[in-house]
Amino acid sequence: MADVAKLAGVSHQTVSRVLNGAPHVRPDTRDRVLAAIRELDYRPNSAARALVTRRSQTLGVVSFDSTLYGPASMLDGIERAARSAGYFVSVTSLRSLDGRSVQEAVDRLRDQGVEGVVVIAPQTSSVSAVARLSSSVPVVAVGSGDQSRVPMVSVANRSGAEEATGHLLDLGHRTVHHVAGPANWLESRDREEGWRLALQAAGAPVPEVERGDWSARSGYQAGLRIARLPEVTAVFCANDHMALGLLRALHEAGRSVPEGISVVGFDDIPEAAYFTPPLTTVRQDFAELGRRALEMLVGELEGVAFSGSRVEILPEMVLRRSVGPAPGAFSR
Repeated sequence: MADVAKLAGVSHQTVSRVLNGAPHVRPDTRDRVLAAIRELDYRPNSAARALVTRRSQTLGVVSFDSTLYGPASMLDGIERAARSAGYFVSVTSLRSLDGRSVQEAVDRLRDQGVEGVVVIAPQTSSVSAVARLSSSVPVVAVGSGDQSRVPMVSVANRSGAEEATGHLLDLGHRTVHHVAGPANWLESRDREEGWRLALQAAGAPVPEVERGDWSARSGYQAGLRIARLPEVTAVFCANDHMALGLLRALHEAGRSVPEGISVVGFDDIPEAAYFTPPLTTVRQDFAELGRRALEMLVGELEGVAFSGSRVEILPEMVLRRSVGPAPGAFSR
């Protein structure tokens, strides 16, 4: 910093004010300091700054070790939001979200000097794990369900599933079949519940659930079974990858989409628009999810009061060509 001050012809304190974004620095002075910083390739010493300010500007993220689109996109959204807010991110990925593993991960992050922690908690086991956390730093959970005892941000999976199912019923389908995700995932539970509520509200029959594991392969296997049922005219899949497998199985069985059977997914993965046919789905805004989680955590750090400790982000139906009226529903 002394070298920067000498090159720019200013005091050490002026360089510090420029680095910290302080007001009352003349524009030409600021420009000279920034030019000197670039010329010398100066980088502030974050460890030294933390000793002075007692702020590490680092946040921890405990993430489920998964390449699935949902958890991976949640992590990406949180990291992007943290960078925009001026924070570094330290990530710990776990294969199991049991109480001991989550507590150990949070303790490791605290040892690194993080100021707060975001826990991505997509499984039912993570609810009790997050509830039992003991931490001296603020913790915010993402997708940890209604029973979380810490501030929580999630997607309104239940209402998204209700909207998708209701849309199919409005098109004249007598009922809607469902390919659900794993029973130990919160999103799967909530989407199944939303599907069931929509059918019950309409007085429609509630078919037996086909259960997959989020993979296209499991959707394909469910699709082979569904294709043998001539009465099926509409299917809601709990994610887009299972919908992809379902579409393949229906194609092989000669069941046309959407003329004979309509299909809706959930997530709106980047490839959904390029399925055959392009997939109608429920879009999650993972960037907004990350932004709101970081907003809540930074608010905790800076003492900003919120009106509630629960934030639900509404998903959005994206209509494409995999959905149509029930066969004969609107014929004269």
